[in-house]
Amino acid sequence: MASYLKYATRRRNPNPSSAALLVIDIQNHFATIAAPILPSLRTTIDLCRSASIPILFTRHRYRSPADHSMLAEWWPGDLILDGTAAAELLPGTGRQPDDRVVEKDTYSAFRGTGLEETLKEMGVDEVIVSGVMTNLCCETTAREAFVRGFRVFFSTDATATSNNELHEATLKNMAYGFAYLVDCKSLEMALANIK
Repeated sequence: MASYLKYATRRRNPNPSSAALLVIDIQNHFATIAAPILPSLRTTIDLCRSASIPILFTRHRYRSPADHSMLAEWWPGDLILDGTAAAELLPGTGRQPDDRVVEKDTYSAFRGTGLEETLKEMGVDEVIVSGVMTNLCCETTAREAFVRGFRVFFSTDATATSNNELHEATLKNMAYGFAYLVDCKSLEMALANIK
């Protein structure tokens, strides 16, 4: 049994009429980390699309080497510069041309991006978080969503990070205080029950 499951004591299904799927930073820079979850991510995207849940992708990038935050201190030499192949979204995720792309330059998809306003204009008050990295951009975005009043669902099998210990630590934190945990199977069952 996964160690985080003992913390997943709260149960709820997303409401397709008020939810959005956030696909965090599925970019070439993170291709190796993302590779194991791509099948689950594609399934999650397909399930949400078939339930008419809007899908928003985020793209982490800096406009120049001088355009950075504390991340440059934390990850020296590992900045994702706009206009490079590393900054581009991975192909083959099921992204459609009309899916929105939110440009960001820190862990949170909410900081300085207009995401909160966009979601509210769309009538969204629930977010399903997927993508990379579980313990950095996914977790920070989920926490920010929660404190901004959004109901949060966090994918266990369509998120990934550099190792399982960090992945499970985030899932424990999410289940304990911030988000309902979902995976492809539970999401499929939840959305099938609503139709």
